[in-house]
Amino acid sequence: MQQAAYESTTVRIPAGGLELMGDLVIPAGARGLVLFAHGSGSSRQSPRNQYVARYLNRTGLATLLFDLLTAEEERIDERTAQLRFDIGLLSGRLVAATEWIRGIAAARDLPVGYFGASTGAAAALVAAAARPETVEAVVSRGGRPDLAGAALDAVQAPTLLIVGGNDGAVIRMNREAMIKLRCHKELVIVPGATHLFEEPGALEAVAHLAGDWLARNLQNDAPANRTPKGAP
Repeated sequence: MQQAAYESTTVRIPAGGLELMGDLVIPAGARGLVLFAHGSGSSRQSPRNQYVARYLNRTGLATLLFDLLTAEEERIDERTAQLRFDIGLLSGRLVAATEWIRGIAAARDLPVGYFGASTGAAAALVAAAARPETVEAVVSRGGRPDLAGAALDAVQAPTLLIVGGNDGAVIRMNREAMIKLRCHKELVIVPGATHLFEEPGALEAVAHLAGDWLARNLQNDAPANRTPKGAP
């Protein structure tokens, strides 16, 4: 796929009386919108999420990468490592970002998907369960779906779980989540990849898998095509 440059707009997202910084890209003729939820100790500057976002932009998807924590909260989290595991807080902010961007004219009619990494994947699943009428697809990279708790059962959006083949503990967590998820779901293990997908070709595989999943599921009629809860 030919490389292309896309204009990124810095945005401020209101969330519970705070403002979260984000980077929004809406390619011409965008056919969907993907919000990113970064993982533990990371931010919207995550090079892995940025790589995937740029790939999705080239396939015609808009992307919003944003900080789940404020700068002050990040400083606190660096000392305590507690906020990064507060899935209720993080998922609430993802919902707030979703509601905010749906108010932007250029994005109002775009089908919405989530891409979550590590603990951010748990936040994405909880937020998807909270907004089943809005969220049409979820992709998890090296995710911690176990942290989503009882929300797993309520997720309706088609969900793709991507895990590195050498990330044994996370593979087990995702296999257990597959049992609890009652939506249309798939688990894909990338051979030879570790948790951060730093091996040659690993992140490229993630981007392709995510792009294919989102292309299939981010459609205007996607909610009507979902597998009913409880169906195989």
